[in-house]
Amino acid sequence: MRILVVNDDGIDSAGIHCLASLASRLGEVWVAAPDSQCSAMSHRITLHSSIDVREEKDFYAEDARAYRICGTPADCVKVALEYLMPQKPDLVFSGINHGYNVGVDILYSGTIGAAMEALANGIPAMAFSSADNRDSRVPEHFLIPLVKELVESPIGRHEIWNVNFPSGDVSEVKGILRRRRICRKSAYCTVYNPGKEREGWRELSVLSIPEVKAEEGSDLAAVLGGYISVGKVSSGVLM
Repeated sequence: MRILVVNDDGIDSAGIHCLASLASRLGEVWVAAPDSQCSAMSHRITLHSSIDVREEKDFYAEDARAYRICGTPADCVKVALEYLMPQKPDLVFSGINHGYNVGVDILYSGTIGAAMEALANGIPAMAFSSADNRDSRVPEHFLIPLVKELVESPIGRHEIWNVNFPSGDVSEVKGILRRRRICRKSAYCTVYNPGKEREGWRELSVLSIPEVKAEEGSDLAAVLGGYISVGKVSSGVLM
């Protein structure tokens, strides 16, 4: 299996190092990731400027061919498919994101955006997120068996798999909840606090407060309850 690994937290993120290492157990791994933090960029692409690309010779996963790209997560997929890789991958992994991608947050997510770009090119994709991607204990235990299961599971040509891991010790995970629907609200409540005013401009500080409740059966309820959440995200454009 040939796997392209991308993310939105940047190529130096602990999450993509973990994901690339795990992916190497499944086959040939290519990595294309942003040079810097690109969270909440959704499916944004670069149109009116150039994109710089550099191969990373000392990437964390030794067997992977890795590239640092000065662009968005979706750019990384496009550049990999159209310029870097001699053959298209069989599968695209996006993540492991720092912070859950559940509920309406998936609309903003660069992690989901990269996976959707793969889907737009006819390549199956999976997005992975965690409460804290610096803690790899749960993904290291569960991700490979889950991938093997999901590869064999039915999914529409307009859908990606979206997997969210709680952080902490493996023994604290209560189980895996599948077929989770997308929560109708965000995992984080955004608060804007007014600050200084200068020449008619008002400075607003942005604060994200974690949500503590969600409707039963949703992806957010699963992770808040200590479960791994597995669900599908659809692209209306590709239906």
